[in-house]
Amino acid sequence: MEGYEVIGSDNGKLGHVVALEGDFVIAEEGTLRKKRHAIPQAFAHPDDGEQVVRLTVSKGLVEDSPPLKNGELDPKAIAEHYGLDEPLPPVDPDSSAEQDGLRAGIEPAAQQRVESREGQESGVRGRPIIPPDSHDPL
Repeated sequence: MEGYEVIGSDNGKLGHVVALEGDFVIAEEGTLRKKRHAIPQAFAHPDDGEQVVRLTVSKGLVEDSPPLKNGELDPKAIAEHYGLDEPLPPVDPDSSAEQDGLRAGIEPAAQQRVESREGQESGVRGRPIIPPDSHDPL
């Protein structure tokens, strides 16, 4: 990924990748007055075919991020800047939406259907989708 061009979600060019440090991509911009920015890898998606890293955050947000001091990054300050309470877990490309939901404590749709068929309360409330037959006794 080193040397790849970095592009923000607003198509703003941010320079190029100079290093990977832990969970961060280090991007450098400028020619005379170079600046380095640390970007959480969760927001960076490399495209090997085009040799670019596309971000899910804007160029402005990256440019406003805490600067690297003497080449050192402050993971806590960076996480706070990007709105992360704590570092994101590594992205698992083989993970499904259902697995992600289970980790977040969301009951799978199949389980909700089973509970609904068994007459258990599944948390869904409201009026019935199918109106009652007018000939049925109330």
